[in-house]
Amino acid sequence: MKHRSFRDRDFLSTKEGFIFCVVGPYHPIDRIVSYLKYLPNPKGKWRKGQEKFKRVMLTYTIPSLTTTFDLLKNAYPQYLFFSKAYNITMTAVPQGYLVKHFRPEDKMVELIEKSRLDPLQKKVVHLVSILFELSNVPAENFGVTGSILLDMHNPTFSDIDITIYGVESSYAVKNALTIAYSTKESPITRFEGEKLKKWYMNRTQNRPISLADAKRIYERKWNIGLLDKTPFSVHPVKLEEELTERYGDKTFHPCETVTLQAVVADSIDTIFLPAVYRVRDVKIENDIDANIKEVVSYEGLFDSLAGKGEIIKAKGKLEHVVDNQEGTEYDRVLIGSIRGKGTEYIKPIV
Repeated sequence: MKHRSFRDRDFLSTKEGFIFCVVGPYHPIDRIVSYLKYLPNPKGKWRKGQEKFKRVMLTYTIPSLTTTFDLLKNAYPQYLFFSKAYNITMTAVPQGYLVKHFRPEDKMVELIEKSRLDPLQKKVVHLVSILFELSNVPAENFGVTGSILLDMHNPTFSDIDITIYGVESSYAVKNALTIAYSTKESPITRFEGEKLKKWYMNRTQNRPISLADAKRIYERKWNIGLLDKTPFSVHPVKLEEELTERYGDKTFHPCETVTLQAVVADSIDTIFLPAVYRVRDVKIENDIDANIKEVVSYEGLFDSLAGKGEIIKAKGKLEHVVDNQEGTEYDRVLIGSIRGKGTEYIKPIV
């Protein structure tokens, strides 16, 4: 098994049996930045072998993330640490507490080679075979994450979460899905009817997002859909050789909250986590002097929302960035901060 670093959407299990999901590609040498998703619980809805688990991160929102911070702070403070690079407290698994590293690409190989699969696992293989046929991206560039990766899924209610590795492969799959959605006979479809209404309603809860905003955002969400009525999502992940920085190369100093409007100058990294919108012609509503070069989101809802030349409106935490390698400084706006308490956003201006 080829060694690699910890990637976004990998999973980790710990000495206590906790299960964490890895966040992004930047990690300190002694721990892995991740959020707590499952805890062992005899009344849990998810089962792994004979053990049951409950989901702690109920929704992918900041209020839900905050509950995991509170739980760990009270009983398991070893999973919290103050990052001198980001100047915030984060959740992370210390290397000494790591028991197992779950890699999505390994599970995908296992499913492809396995002779007996349950109905949901069969759909994973079917989905990847369709995307391979449409994109020519080899199967080894795909992975499966979430409950299927952990062998905790339930075919009656679990979704499919796919990873795709590499910038070129990710954009090829993005184009393939666009073709699939527009092909009448394709088993891959967009949300419709009650399922689409439910998606809208869920995204407007605990966020400063109106129904009209949700509809505009969904129009841009190429990476979510249905395979024969089963919801799926696709998560692009960069390869190690494609990363242009490491943890600690930059230091981020938190400032005030700002609201702005800007033109997207470069959107190549908006499909990854973190989603990076490089911007120009920035207009700040607050009376603040800042040299904002980027709007960066750690909340997946706000990825892929605008291309080069389009306009976005955003609210988030202003950060002064010091590039310790280049010796330069600039500002960015961060979406998805704990301090923002779910009030931050990016919206495409149509």
